[in-house]
Amino acid sequence: MVRPLIEVRGLRKEFRLGLFMRRVLAVRGISFDVEEGSIFGFLGPNGAGKTTTIKMLTGLIRPSSGSAAVFGHAIPSARAMEKVGFLPESPYVYPYLTPAEFVELCGRLSGLSGRAARARTREVLGLVGLLYAADRPVRRLSKGMLQRTGLAAALVADPELLILDEPMSGLDPVGRKEVRDLIVEERSRGRTIFFSTHILNDVETLCDRVTILREGEVVVSGVLDELLNRNVRHTDVVLASASEELEQRLAAAGFASRRVGEQLVVEAQGDARVQVVLEQALSARAVVLEVLPRHETLEELFVREAIRAGD
Repeated sequence: MVRPLIEVRGLRKEFRLGLFMRRVLAVRGISFDVEEGSIFGFLGPNGAGKTTTIKMLTGLIRPSSGSAAVFGHAIPSARAMEKVGFLPESPYVYPYLTPAEFVELCGRLSGLSGRAARARTREVLGLVGLLYAADRPVRRLSKGMLQRTGLAAALVADPELLILDEPMSGLDPVGRKEVRDLIVEERSRGRTIFFSTHILNDVETLCDRVTILREGEVVVSGVLDELLNRNVRHTDVVLASASEELEQRLAAAGFASRRVGEQLVVEAQGDARVQVVLEQALSARAVVLEVLPRHETLEELFVREAIRAGD
């Protein structure tokens, strides 16, 4: 049986804010597990309690009640953090250092010898695509480059568990793809990845399990493939060179359609209806570009459970 690397039970965090010490309950008794060797997505709208939970797991703040364990050690745990690489939402890198100096410093603080820290620093800066700027002053780096520096620092001590809070923040599409590839590669090396993000396509592509928070409570948790309805909901038939006459004929037959640039996208329910659209299109000399079965997406699940349910 695969053991959970992170076990959270009834975790709760209350803050006291302002002059009158107003009570704010940021995390309301949440429970979930993160299994060894998995990629776990931690989701929720702004203010849902994601970063507060991550801060509790990494020992930056103490929970008000409930319990959590990382590698079997109750949090906060210095022993557990020896095996954890952590990328905060907004990593702070000393502006007077270079990426190489900062990552090497993190390696030394994690217990690596000077020679090992230097060698590992060059390796992880190459992994995150920042070796070309390794000796450039941090104050001259872009936000995306700072994010890569923080990711390299999280990897430098060769951790068993990576906790990444918004790892794609500030990255361009190429950078996002590189980080996605890196996450998959690190999992293939036996690491467990826990990451929080607002980019739902990345979660749907990468994650085995997800937990979604809303207002400090868990509203969805489980294996992604089991949470999403993978049955075909409808099929989009994408046509080019589709005349207005064809569009009107399909509308009269009860088909919904929409124009996307010069293409006509026709929605069909069931195989028989798809066949009707294809026959009509071919008889009108339209070009069939794609036939796309549509399933429930993580974005639809997220909007339904984390946003609309809270309205």
